[in-house]
Amino acid sequence: MSDFLINAGRQTLMLELQEASRLPDRLGDDFVRAANTIMQSEGKVIVSGIGKSGHIGKKIAATLASTGTPAFFVHPAEALHGDLGMIESRDVMLFISYSGAAKELDLIIPRLQEKSVALLAMTGKIRSPLALAATATLDISVEREACPMHLAPTSSTVNTLMMGDALAMAVMQARGFNEEDFARSHPAGALGARLLNKVHHLMRTGDAIPQVKLTTSVMDAMLELSRTGLGLVVVCDDSSRVQGVFTDGDLRRWLVGGGTLAAKVAEAMTQGGVTLNAESRAVEAKEVLMKRKIAAAPVVDDNGLLCGAINLQDFYQAGIL
Repeated sequence: MSDFLINAGRQTLMLELQEASRLPDRLGDDFVRAANTIMQSEGKVIVSGIGKSGHIGKKIAATLASTGTPAFFVHPAEALHGDLGMIESRDVMLFISYSGAAKELDLIIPRLQEKSVALLAMTGKIRSPLALAATATLDISVEREACPMHLAPTSSTVNTLMMGDALAMAVMQARGFNEEDFARSHPAGALGARLLNKVHHLMRTGDAIPQVKLTTSVMDAMLELSRTGLGLVVVCDDSSRVQGVFTDGDLRRWLVGGGTLAAKVAEAMTQGGVTLNAESRAVEAKEVLMKRKIAAAPVVDDNGLLCGAINLQDFYQAGIL
């Protein structure tokens, strides 16, 4: 039985791959026209389809939306019961139907024509009513489905998915959509965390900033170091400009060297040190800390004034790994 199952699965994959391998040669004037229609539209792309075509259509709409083309899915039945009102003349409809003869089209196509809505077709029948009414037709036809009964949509749904991806990726690249644009559509994801977060989004502020003055004693700086647990204390002048940092290592070296707790922290601190700008990208700031092999740093604004503090754990908690 195991050999039978493996062979059946392998045959399905081979048939679907064989059908999909024909798609690249079908891209021509209609594909270019479909892509240009979407790019020139000032509205949205409304994707529609029934059954398996509808399931794939939802994915295509989601892919378009996440790659710079406003899009959503509308079920044909819902469209005929009110949702056509969501479609405007500046929009584009991408209708998916392998037969190109879904009965809902008899009512939908005239309404789209009345509103001057551009219609794009994705179908396996390039002489169907859908294809003939469309501005551009994308051919997803197959010689045979992978289903042994030639009934269940299999090879054709793979072709539909791939053609939708080809269209979305072509439009995305033509528009110059980049990683940062993608991140804005996925702010909760790892890419969003890496590209959208700036240091000021993650840094500690207010009382959470460990800071002392140049004239503060080593003893008080040590207490401030313990209070916040950041791993350093920022030492500032009276204008809130960073003059140095005082760390656990500085404290140990000071005491081992015979320094007293009553001395000024200015004598025991590390002068200067690394500072991060509040407006810099968090991922770049983290790389600075990693490269310098330090765990924390003060954060300054564009005027060089202390406005926060941050350590590596703050980056990790934000999903910047």
